[in-house]
Amino acid sequence: MIIEFRCEREHARRWMSRDTLSIDGRDVPVQITWTATAEPRPTGLDALFELERVVLHKGKHSGANRLHIVPQSTQGRTGTADVIVDFTSGARDPNSSAKLYLRPLFNGVSGENAALAAILAGDLPVIDIVNEVDGIVLDRCHPSGEIAAGLSGALETVMARTLTMVAAILSGRPRIVPQLARSTATGAGRGPTAYVVRGLAVSIAKEIYRLCCYAPHWHVGWRFNDGAGVLQTGDLSGPHWNVLGDPGNHFYADPFPVTWQGRTFVFFEDLDHRIGKGIISAIEFNDTGPTGKVVPVLEEPWHLSYPFLIEDGGELWMIPESSTHGDVALYKCVRFPDKWERHATLLSGLELADATITRHNGLHYLFGAWRDGTGGYSDSLEIFFAEHLLGPWLPHASNPVLIDRASTRPAGNFVTLNGKLWRPVQNCTDGYGAALALAEVIELSPTAFRQIVRHSLKPGPLWPGRKLHTLNRCGRLEVIDGSRVQPKMRAFASRLPSAVSSAQPSPSSAL
Repeated sequence: MIIEFRCEREHARRWMSRDTLSIDGRDVPVQITWTATAEPRPTGLDALFELERVVLHKGKHSGANRLHIVPQSTQGRTGTADVIVDFTSGARDPNSSAKLYLRPLFNGVSGENAALAAILAGDLPVIDIVNEVDGIVLDRCHPSGEIAAGLSGALETVMARTLTMVAAILSGRPRIVPQLARSTATGAGRGPTAYVVRGLAVSIAKEIYRLCCYAPHWHVGWRFNDGAGVLQTGDLSGPHWNVLGDPGNHFYADPFPVTWQGRTFVFFEDLDHRIGKGIISAIEFNDTGPTGKVVPVLEEPWHLSYPFLIEDGGELWMIPESSTHGDVALYKCVRFPDKWERHATLLSGLELADATITRHNGLHYLFGAWRDGTGGYSDSLEIFFAEHLLGPWLPHASNPVLIDRASTRPAGNFVTLNGKLWRPVQNCTDGYGAALALAEVIELSPTAFRQIVRHSLKPGPLWPGRKLHTLNRCGRLEVIDGSRVQPKMRAFASRLPSAVSSAQPSPSSAL
């Protein structure tokens, strides 16, 4: 197979500089055909991208930066293309003999200007990949922009996810085309200069925030609930939420409660801001709340978070997120709660965040947010299935089964209610961990997947934190998490002698 990218010469970007496209681990040849400019870009766009490179990206190039090409060159030309991917807004080449002619659309319009227009209006676009021969939409996604710094970063994220979709289509795997609402942003939006100026101002504000505060600072909420919980009501109403106290220079997140050997513990990510690496810790609960001290239970040289727990074969197992290490590892509890041994590697060679397993119709299904290239890390859902917890784990026929920032990333245990399977998901529309959603899984098999988001939950009077991104329950005990502003009080005190050096928030304050 030979893939041809059709791109505009005058607006060549660094992401276009490639000889291959990775499809299921195979490097498939790519050649570039440079075309004339169909539409001019906003004046000074490349200069603004260069400014962002210096200020926002700390001197590193992004995929949106200008690519300098040799005049009249045809990059990587190897022969007649089997597939054309047309990134321009020009008409389809009527002389093309390619078997497949793909056209990315951004909020329904082709070309880079359409992607830029959506970004400047305040949101990333919904991306469609259309077969121009018959007009059929082959795939659709809504990417997340949690790591997209500035206009250039947002454009790079959009193009990275476009390539993810192209690779999935060309893999031959059946695609599940979701129904996704396009951006509701209205008005003309900001001009490129105004967008970049605002981005620089936001970047400076974030640096000041990080200098003055531990950021982000997550905290765990808990309550005892004898009635219907969040998954039943679809909201955060009910008994008052309490906050698990932390030492201030650590944050707690991703709570998973479990009762084992007659004792109940909540396991969670415990991150020391001074080091920037998470471990897994736990605290015991009795009938009145947390008791005793927080106990470290698992640490590795790499970052750990999201301690998913599962009982299987009379044993208790944990799958902490270790996506930065590039695997999904299974740990066995050899002494509850504080001794765990690495038992098996379930998946390797991929960044998969927040692995969560459910049993359904005789199979185990493992869900996780897959990181592909330079795009976001919360928008692409991969599913694997196995007959046994130890595997072997096989990929779903349509991986990635969904690319949608609002309903992909796992946010806690699956729950079966009245015969229906539910999964909490992160809604990252307004940024990473900004809100929760509750999705009903309508169809799940090794070849099919369909879910419908029934409820959306955001911080508010009932949970006055700034974010909300995990939900779990064990018996009467419900847990969630969120973030708050956590000033570096001791740092302030050392510079202001009159300050009270011991000023630290109480366990239930500073939400």
